[in-house]
Amino acid sequence: MQGIIRFLFVSAILLSVTINSLFAQSGSSGTYEFLNLTNSARIASIGGNFLPVRDNDVTIALANPSVITPEMNNSLAFSFVNYMAANYGYVMFAHSFNKAGNFAGALQFVSYGSFTQADASGTITGTFSASEYALSIGWGRPLSRCFNIGANAKLIYSALETYRSFGIAVDVAGTYTSTDDVFNASLIFRNIGYQIVPYTAGNHEPLPFQIQIGLSEKLKHIPLRFYELLTDLQKWDLSYTDPNNPANQADPITGQTQSKSGISKFADNFMKHVVLGAEITIAKVFAIRLGYNYRDRQEMKLYGKTGLAGFSLGFGLRIKMFNISYTRASMQAGGRNPNYFTVGVNLSEFTKKK
Repeated sequence: MQGIIRFLFVSAILLSVTINSLFAQSGSSGTYEFLNLTNSARIASIGGNFLPVRDNDVTIALANPSVITPEMNNSLAFSFVNYMAANYGYVMFAHSFNKAGNFAGALQFVSYGSFTQADASGTITGTFSASEYALSIGWGRPLSRCFNIGANAKLIYSALETYRSFGIAVDVAGTYTSTDDVFNASLIFRNIGYQIVPYTAGNHEPLPFQIQIGLSEKLKHIPLRFYELLTDLQKWDLSYTDPNNPANQADPITGQTQSKSGISKFADNFMKHVVLGAEITIAKVFAIRLGYNYRDRQEMKLYGKTGLAGFSLGFGLRIKMFNISYTRASMQAGGRNPNYFTVGVNLSEFTKKK
C-alpha cells in the first residue's frame, strides 16, 4: 500500500508540473519518424515506446540509455516487428569496459517494401523501394546508488526511391531508482539532432524530438509492476479534427457542429499524453504484460466499432539462457495489427556453462 501511495503521489507532482509547463510549448513531428518506433516486444506490451525500469534488459537501453548497467555486459537481443504495411527490426548488444564505462549498440532497420513506379501519365516504368536505418551507440553510468545517466548517439540514413537523406541525433536521459529497488522514474529527451543531408536541397526538416517521463512501481510482496508513461511532453495539444467522426459533421438543419466543453477538451488532451501498463512475473520465468494507450485508441478506433484499439497484451518466457517475448498490439478494429517478437541472451552464460 505504501508503494502505491508513493507512486500516485509522485505521479501527481510530475503531472502538475508538466501541465503548467506544456501550455507554452510547441513542437512538430518532422522527419525520421521511424526513430520513435517501439523496439522490443516487452516495451510494446506496455503500450509505449520506452520503459522506466532498471532490471538489466538490454532491449530497454535503446529508448532509455540511463538504464545501461554493467550487468548488461555481453547481452545480445534481436527484435522483429510485422508492422502494418512495413517490417522493421533491431539488433542490440551491450558491453562494459573497466575504464570507459557501459555501452550498448543498436542497428535499426525499416523496410517499406517494393512499390510500382509510374510516370505522370500513369504509365508503369518499373518498381522502387524504400528503407531507413539508424546506428546508435549508447553509454550509461551511475552517479550514485540511486541516480543513473545515459546518452545515445545516432547516425541516420533514409532512402526513399531516388531521395536520400542523412542525419545525426542524440538522446539524453536520467533515471532515479529507490534504495529498495521498487520505484523508478526516468526523464528522457529523444532525437535532439539535425538533418545534415535533406531529401531536397535547402529543405532541412526537423527531427521527431520528444520529451518523456516514466514512472514504475513494483509491489514488495507481489511480483507485479505498474507503469505510467508520459509522452510527447514537448507539445500540449495532440488533438486533430477527424472529418469521419460523426461528432465533427455539421447538423444538416442548423449547420452547426458539436463542440466539447473546456473540461472535456482538457481531459482528452491530457490523457493523450498518458500510457498505462502492468507486468506480473511468475516464478521468474514467465511474465504477462498489459498496456493501454488512450491516444492510440482515440485515433485508431472505428466509429461504431472500437474493438480493442489502444490495448496491447504480451508475455515473456525464460528458457535456460534465452529470454523470449511476444506482444500483440491492437491498433485498429478489423485491421492488420502489429506483432512484436524479441529474443535475448547473455553470451556470458555460455562461458559459465563451459
